[in-house]
Amino acid sequence: MGQHILLRDLDIPDIGKLDVYVEHAGYAALRKALTSMGPDQVKQEVTNSGLRGRGGAGFPTGLKWSFVKGALPHYVVVNADESEPGTFKDRQLLEKNPHQVIEGAALAAFAVQAEKVYIYCRGEFAQPARALQSAVDKAYKAGYLGQNILGSGVTVDVAVHLGAGAYICGEETALLESLEGKIGQPRLRPPFPAVEGLYSRPTVINNVETLANVPYIILNGAAAYRRFGTEKSPGPKIYSLSGHVKRPGNYEAPLGAITFRDLIYGQEYGQGLLREGTEVKALMPSGASSTLITGDKLDTPLDYESVAGAGSMLGSASVIVMDSTTDIVWAMHKVIRFFKHESCGKCTPCREGTYWLLHIFERLAAGHGKPDDVELLCSVAGQMQNKCLCPLGEFAIAPILSSVNLFKDEYLAKVSQV
Repeated sequence: MGQHILLRDLDIPDIGKLDVYVEHAGYAALRKALTSMGPDQVKQEVTNSGLRGRGGAGFPTGLKWSFVKGALPHYVVVNADESEPGTFKDRQLLEKNPHQVIEGAALAAFAVQAEKVYIYCRGEFAQPARALQSAVDKAYKAGYLGQNILGSGVTVDVAVHLGAGAYICGEETALLESLEGKIGQPRLRPPFPAVEGLYSRPTVINNVETLANVPYIILNGAAAYRRFGTEKSPGPKIYSLSGHVKRPGNYEAPLGAITFRDLIYGQEYGQGLLREGTEVKALMPSGASSTLITGDKLDTPLDYESVAGAGSMLGSASVIVMDSTTDIVWAMHKVIRFFKHESCGKCTPCREGTYWLLHIFERLAAGHGKPDDVELLCSVAGQMQNKCLCPLGEFAIAPILSSVNLFKDEYLAKVSQV
């Protein structure tokens, strides 16, 4: 696709510096929106572009913005609580190209008539948060943030907030609770954040990568953006590749333009498996919360619809590769230990379900598995399914159920026949 739209630090040295960013059309989209477009036009352009949320759900961004109505004040919240195992795309954007994220957030604020933007970073993001705060300070000094930005009469203030290191705060309502100084636990919905969000006011919440797409759309138009990707999944996507590959990292490509095979084996991407003589045994396409797919699905195009058709979800596109040496039960033990630790405990199915799933996995790992433990795993997971307050419970059981379905023999091998 030529030059990168998102990972521009790979093409332009020091683009994280304000003067370099401005030299390469930085803040030109914001200037265009403020001088020749109104909020409704900005929303419509984003809607026409087909941009979908890059945080995992893939919800249409323009439609999400259109829900923010009613009496002022409105708020924009940037979800930079990147806590999904295997996901590290937002960190690169915040550290290497922060002004593009800031400009996207300012455009979102203009579109929904919000004067305040909060960027919520995960607790462990001390270094990215410092880089981001430095960029925000420089943007204020140059007149791109604050009161009367670029002489337009528009006010956009940005505050960087560091969380306390909780996976659950990636869930948007738990993030809002944390931002308000409360325990980070999900809210009951409805009302949804667009109606009653931060401080009970209409709020739009977008992922870092989602907002990094917005300046290109506003500057070049929806039609130019739609040249990349597919009809239903337009635009570029950052794929975080990790696991048993020679060259893990972040890679940008148009949605649907490459397959899992291209991402893993392509010379400009993963360059093949780490261990010679092995094959891809399983993939987790969207981090630890993925439904597993097997190596026979490597030719699946990387877009939302195709990956769903293969039996999983693209989500945040955090592809974890497991080769043929992997003990799947061992890997799933690690996954459920993570989710049990990160469950906020607010709802019983998730709190108790993850505890008992971990308990069973610990028996299997110790070689003390009982003959009915595999069936019991599926029973506990089934009792959690569609009964949890937020998606964490569903994320916890998706890899477990799919791994039992695909690799049941490995589970049975862990069960003592005595």
